[in-house]
Amino acid sequence: MALECKRIGTFIISLDFELFWGVHDVYEKKDYEENVRGAHAVVVSLLDLFSRYKIHATWAIVGMIYFENMKQLKKMIPATKPSYSQKRLSSYYYMETHPIGESDLNLFFAPHLVERIASAPFQEVATHTFSHYYCLEEGQTLEQFSCDLRTARELNRKRGWEIKSIVFPRNQVDDEYLKECKRLGMAAYRGNEESWAYRMESSERRRYAKRAFRLFDRYIPIFGQHTFRPIAGEDSSIPVNIRASRYLAKVSERLKLLEGLRLKRIKGEMTYAAKSGEAYHLWWHPHDFGGNIRDNVGFLEEILKHFEYLRRTYGFRSRNMIELADELTVGNTPGEELKDAHPMEEATV
Repeated sequence: MALECKRIGTFIISLDFELFWGVHDVYEKKDYEENVRGAHAVVVSLLDLFSRYKIHATWAIVGMIYFENMKQLKKMIPATKPSYSQKRLSSYYYMETHPIGESDLNLFFAPHLVERIASAPFQEVATHTFSHYYCLEEGQTLEQFSCDLRTARELNRKRGWEIKSIVFPRNQVDDEYLKECKRLGMAAYRGNEESWAYRMESSERRRYAKRAFRLFDRYIPIFGQHTFRPIAGEDSSIPVNIRASRYLAKVSERLKLLEGLRLKRIKGEMTYAAKSGEAYHLWWHPHDFGGNIRDNVGFLEEILKHFEYLRRTYGFRSRNMIELADELTVGNTPGEELKDAHPMEEATV
């Protein structure tokens, strides 16, 4: 029988921390390096905000970020690499065709930030795979994915961390790959929103109709409330789906007049989750905020202020992915299971 969290609303945040490994097949370095370099400062700002508002967050980190330089990274590269039909998708192909010099190290590496995240209260270190692996692209195999994930797991174990949650790059989720995740110790994953417009496929960036509907849905409720009732699910062979509610896009200069409407939409969904005892899951990339840190962090803080209001008013609570997955699978009563484990958090639930 599926276990379900009832009564108390839950706010979830997850971040895809990938630096240039996550966009090398989309942007030329010169066109996006400001955002990626800015991501370092964004991470520090986010950790500060999360500390002030007692936010529990999941950081899904690409394994290649953990190193100081290319020499260290090359020692950890797995023997089995993804054989995408489109070679440009591979981080390894990028490494072979684009030398990474000293001046560009912070575009690809941030071990000090990984350590800072891991040592911060309430922050979960999760995986975004080792090489930003695409599970739905042609040419790659389940065996290659397994090798990538085992490398990520070994990388974290060397630092004393056991990763339990996974976020799939480009949200490319596959059922057989989920079973392999569970076999390798993953207890939670971030699934996609339920609407057809949010179902990810290979080469998703070419699917303009879906992208257009997702854009409109940021401002007006085309697909209704993006909240959900957390359940463990009937299939114990896959991790628990802590599915996404909304991608927190960067503040738009072109659509600046609509930013108030977008904020109102997000706050409305959060309020609905708090009142109805459902969950609301925001996600984004630190580099999304890197080109305009002040406005983007300011927008996020307005969301967190509303979360604080909902916590005081309705007992809305913050959980990271593995905390919520543990509640669902163990069957603890929401509001009691973490009170002793996190004495710094106010007992508002």
